[in-house]
Amino acid sequence: MSDVALAPRQVPPVETEFRKIQTPIPVPESIPILEGLYRDEPRSMRGQGVVVWDRAEGFQVHDRWGNTWIDWSSGVLVANAGHGRPEIAKAICEQANKTLLHNYCFPSEIRAELVERLAKLAPDPLDKVFLLTTGAETTEAAIKLARTHGRAVGGDRKIGIVSYEGAFHGRTMGAQMIGGIPALKEWIVNLDPDMAQVPFPDGFRCTDTSFDFFLKTLEEKGFGPDRIAGVISETYQGGSAAFWPTEYAQKMRAWCDEHDIVLIFDEVQAAFGRTGTMWGFEHYGVVPDLMCCGKGITSGLPLSAVISTADLMDQYPPGSMTSTHTGNPVCVAAALANLDILTKENLPQRAAAAGEVLHAGLREIRSEHADVCGASMGKGMVAGLHIVKAGGIEPDAELASSIVDRSIEKGLLMFHPVGFGGATVKIAPPLVTPEEAVVEGLAVLREAIEEARS
Repeated sequence: MSDVALAPRQVPPVETEFRKIQTPIPVPESIPILEGLYRDEPRSMRGQGVVVWDRAEGFQVHDRWGNTWIDWSSGVLVANAGHGRPEIAKAICEQANKTLLHNYCFPSEIRAELVERLAKLAPDPLDKVFLLTTGAETTEAAIKLARTHGRAVGGDRKIGIVSYEGAFHGRTMGAQMIGGIPALKEWIVNLDPDMAQVPFPDGFRCTDTSFDFFLKTLEEKGFGPDRIAGVISETYQGGSAAFWPTEYAQKMRAWCDEHDIVLIFDEVQAAFGRTGTMWGFEHYGVVPDLMCCGKGITSGLPLSAVISTADLMDQYPPGSMTSTHTGNPVCVAAALANLDILTKENLPQRAAAAGEVLHAGLREIRSEHADVCGASMGKGMVAGLHIVKAGGIEPDAELASSIVDRSIEKGLLMFHPVGFGGATVKIAPPLVTPEEAVVEGLAVLREAIEEARS
């Protein structure tokens, strides 16, 4: 949908407890707004459904022409505690009214409160927190810290970073070089020869999920442990919602310990209850040396964090690893309120329960459309339905896109398809979504698939 035509399409009206569609899509009155965005923003900003958001509350998104969608995007996995939470809005307003909107790295009480809270929430031995703004910043910091440690323990040769095919770690240069989507880094040209990607053991596109296959692939690429400073993986792959096998994760942890390699989990999507546990890596029964997190940390405002050990985090002297907007007071206030909601309302546990309903329904849909639904992956309130060309595993981006378009026209809001070949329908509802709305969303998705195939 990167160059979608802005012609309104007549769609059947919808009115249920959770959805309402009463106009053509896109709304005719919204066309000037969309045209203005297309005129004044880069083409790269297009790509999502032509829904002009006016307000968002809980698990629903509204435009100003009377339409309401069940949100299965969480605004790119940000609104874990739900959209527009009054408690978060109140905390933001109270902090803004103090007129402390920014203080760089000068100390503030509210920043001290958040880093202490996160350090206590993280498992031992992760006890130091570096606040940043975006997920890409955290992965850049992770590369820096891992390589610095590698050189300290193994010399200048031990700077290799191993990551995974299909991975996405952000849009800055280092983050894209460790990413596993070749098209996103063609512009760099001179890729770092000490960064290597290996197949992600998802059991679908990479059928050999053994740790021995990981070691064999490294050997073929000429990456021995003496050359590797860090291994970084999304806790689950953002484009596919695929997780490592538990045994694989535990062998990885032992191997990194044996060879003094920094194990990094990119939790930018996975943290703060998304997968049914507070931290996504809890599913593996291991603790990384460093984690990157963001998105759901505030359920709305830009904030991210690197959480690691004192040994790794204290490698740089004062003033040499900072960020202009580190620990922005307004964003920090939102994060503290968000953490209160996550813990007091038991949202990770609620995500696990609602996730059981979501994944059971997706398995049924996959069974009904087994020829084009190649796999259904995920945990908690994140899932990926892999759409393939009938009878194989080749991605079918056209069908996946059509499924999403039909869903939006019916009042179910999702991302434009992602993942391998742009053909994974990504599902990520806010954690506050009630099970009844999950069931309704599944019914809409089933209808959309049937219509897209007809």
